[in-house]
Amino acid sequence: MENIFRKEFIEQAVKSIDENTSKIKACMKQLDEKDIWFRHNEHVNSVGNILLHLCGNIRQWIISSLGGATDIRERDLEFSTVGGFTKEELIARWQDTMHEAVSVITHASPENLLRNRMVQGSMHSGIGIIIHVTEHYSYHTGQIIFLTKLYKNIDMGFYKGVQLNQRNV
Repeated sequence: MENIFRKEFIEQAVKSIDENTSKIKACMKQLDEKDIWFRHNEHVNSVGNILLHLCGNIRQWIISSLGGATDIRERDLEFSTVGGFTKEELIARWQDTMHEAVSVITHASPENLLRNRMVQGSMHSGIGIIIHVTEHYSYHTGQIIFLTKLYKNIDMGFYKGVQLNQRNV
């Protein structure tokens, strides 16, 4: 029974990550090079900063903590960077991070999912780490979608053809 729950949990986490990855890819196709580093004001991150932040966060939480790689995160740089990466370089960095993270999640053993470890100063199980990352990734995906709609005045059409008003039966 334990393996059924592990398999289901991992499949659902990866499904959520993949859905958000697909949405970010669609947004990145719409955005121009100038849009990537644009900040409306000092309190709003650019899409570039959000992607760097996602890479840093996911690398620290999943690849390092859950996967055992060395923690090399420099969090402040994720938000203070104002350029230096092209759109293609950011996409490549983000996609490499996501591919590695999904691999770590997919191969997590039951023991690793239950083991507690320190991340950013507090204790988390492997399951807690994966929940944090899927929620955090979704949150920032929403920000990227919002900025894309704002910059381009478009409907991204993510739910086109889906009957969202249908009631559960």
